[in-house]
Amino acid sequence: MPSVTHDDAPLLADLMPWSVAPPRLGRGWPTAPDAASLKARWDALVKAEGPDREALFRPTRSRTPHTAVGQLPGRDGGTERLARATGPCPEPVRVLHGPFDEQWLIPDQRLIDAPRPELWRVADARQIFAVETSGDGPPLLATSLFPVLRTGRIRPLYRRPGAAEPNLAPGLTDHLAARLRLEVSPVDVLAWATAVARPSPDGLAVPLTGAPDVWQRGVALGRRMLWLMRRDGERPRLPGGRRPYVRAPLPSRPPAPAYDREEEALLLGEGRISPVPPEAWEFESGGVRVLEEWFTARTRPAEPGTLEAVGPAAWPQTWTSELLELVTVLALLAELRPSREELTAAPLPAPVTPADLRAAGVLPAPAWARRPASVLDTREEGPEGQLALL
Repeated sequence: MPSVTHDDAPLLADLMPWSVAPPRLGRGWPTAPDAASLKARWDALVKAEGPDREALFRPTRSRTPHTAVGQLPGRDGGTERLARATGPCPEPVRVLHGPFDEQWLIPDQRLIDAPRPELWRVADARQIFAVETSGDGPPLLATSLFPVLRTGRIRPLYRRPGAAEPNLAPGLTDHLAARLRLEVSPVDVLAWATAVARPSPDGLAVPLTGAPDVWQRGVALGRRMLWLMRRDGERPRLPGGRRPYVRAPLPSRPPAPAYDREEEALLLGEGRISPVPPEAWEFESGGVRVLEEWFTARTRPAEPGTLEAVGPAAWPQTWTSELLELVTVLALLAELRPSREELTAAPLPAPVTPADLRAAGVLPAPAWARRPASVLDTREEGPEGQLALL
């Protein structure tokens, strides 16, 4: 039976043609692990005046308190120059700040150096953002939250709100459906890519197969990975006896975590959480250990007098709950690694190669598919309250 080689695998960049560079925040204080800190930071900013406000803001070449910009699409932040702003804090939104690290962001274009408005225009409850990563761990992350992590390109699954117009090479799902004699949805394609994507010299490669049984196995694996990464709907749980619990209360300011491999325990000063499987503790993404990076984001000392220093006086209980869920997600994802390795270790049967896709007219994707969809019916407020039709 014919089999696919690394050179015969299409690139993700060809299968999902439209991509956007990661947003560049330019300053750390508009993001935080809790929303209350962001509102307190905003209040401190607008209470300050003149040079004090400018110093707290931390100007860059792209943004100062005097920069004139409009609203982020779909958000209600003010549009007057920030030097004159006096209103309440725009309602913080949940974002993916790092691999598996959900935090909060003030969604105000005046605060963000490169906000990527084209991503905000398509962000809604039905969108799935595919985020390329490097290093060990899954090469492709998926999130329903707006992604602000500094990794690789971001590829929305849909080019328009409401899950309209898939960001896939035109004709791809129809071609795969004909080869497989199965229904193939856009989410199926993303699930398959999540399960089998692997680095190549030219970017992430996504081997395709025309074997129905292999395709269904890969899609089922990928859908499980998508569910764990997105954490929407029913919350993931480990079987009884393997669920992590707080065995000793965490201190008000936990130190850097340590790990007891024999006891499978996460140690935070006098605090103790177990069982934490070694696979969850060692889980990496983007070249860093996820649990350690998650803690660093919540315990890193901030420079006194800065807005970053405005935060909880003690470790919030909600962070402990989020930590327990994160351990659960990482442990369940680690359990899927053998299945993913089995699927990708050997060449896939009945390959669907780039040559096949070119012969079918699927590749190359047309130039318009690599650009954002035009939005002709959306009014967005520009600088100083002006309205623009896009």
